[in-house]
Amino acid sequence: GDDNSGRKVITFSCCRMPPSHQLNHTRLLEYLKYTLDQYVENDYTVVYFHYGLKSLNKPSLKWLQTAYREFDRKYVSKIFVLPSVTFNSLLIISFSFPRYKKNLKALYVVHPTNFIKILWNIFKPLISHKFGKKITYLNYLSDLREHLKYDQLNIPQEVIRHDENLRGKQKGKLPPVVKVPPPRPPLPTQQFGVSLQYIKDKNKGELIPPVMKESVSYLKSKGLQVEGLFRRSASIQTIKDVQKLYNQGKSVNFDDYHDIHIPAVILKTFLRELPQPLLTFECYDHIVGITSVESSLRVTRCKQIIQELPEHNYVVLKYLICFLHMVSQESIYNRMTASSLACVFGLNLIWPSKGTASLSALVPLNLFTELLIDFYTNIFNSRTVPGE
Repeated sequence: GDDNSGRKVITFSCCRMPPSHQLNHTRLLEYLKYTLDQYVENDYTVVYFHYGLKSLNKPSLKWLQTAYREFDRKYVSKIFVLPSVTFNSLLIISFSFPRYKKNLKALYVVHPTNFIKILWNIFKPLISHKFGKKITYLNYLSDLREHLKYDQLNIPQEVIRHDENLRGKQKGKLPPVVKVPPPRPPLPTQQFGVSLQYIKDKNKGELIPPVMKESVSYLKSKGLQVEGLFRRSASIQTIKDVQKLYNQGKSVNFDDYHDIHIPAVILKTFLRELPQPLLTFECYDHIVGITSVESSLRVTRCKQIIQELPEHNYVVLKYLICFLHMVSQESIYNRMTASSLACVFGLNLIWPSKGTASLSALVPLNLFTELLIDFYTNIFNSRTVPGE
């Protein structure tokens, strides 16, 4: 899933670790590095569910030291000698390595024990103050809602039951069900969280949503050569303020914010908050199947899938991909190749109708997006839509 700033969220659940004697710890280490390496080039967030880590499934000290050295060998030149460490401590210290900490924006430790907090104080001198500020301890699952899209998380039932028990012990009974007020109807000028059709109907039939047109136009004129464009986050409060202005139909001048990454985040946020992905739920399975297509035929297959989109979705997608193609053409300056842009935009363009995309689905989703960007002219050259 994503957090409230659109950053990718990586979760680790201790309760899902099998007993140590059944676990291939070498493969676990490789999996950790493989998973992290897919995200660490962009801003990201980590949620660590501590519940379920017991003596039975806790990795041995020998393995923890090996794992620490493996992270250290690849990413830093100095190694600390740790007389004792828990898995949680290894996780925290590993993220303090330069490759991982650069773009890690938040590390949430859910259901921490007092022992963890004591250990954190012990290891604090080894970790920079700036990195320490990224770590947040959350006693209850409900606290996560303030920071990220809770409903997107795949939280184990064991963790949910543990959370209910903790709350029950605190109050002597389970917390009462909170009545959620019905959602308010969208404003006539609403831009975020409403369908493309709604925006079109409220904007005199314009096919390209105003927020998209304005953010893309601004980035074209001032952001094409900015290094790391779309990789960086922006102030959460500022993004909320800009969204509010757009939703109220007020004008937005991005020059006032003196931060080129704000229109970039606004564009990603707009796409991510559409009720249905721009590439539509219907295309999800077809897109995931792109890796099973012979390499020489993949561009043709992309073209076939795109031709099946509703006209409005096609026009908006073509407008966006044309812009991303322009960004990729400046990659010598901005370091954002088609592959890099695909990693950022893949899950903003397509996601499953239920739950979140699995790790195995990321490869085809990103590959499909990369092909759209790289072969924009070829893929979008044969369909004309009235009013485009």
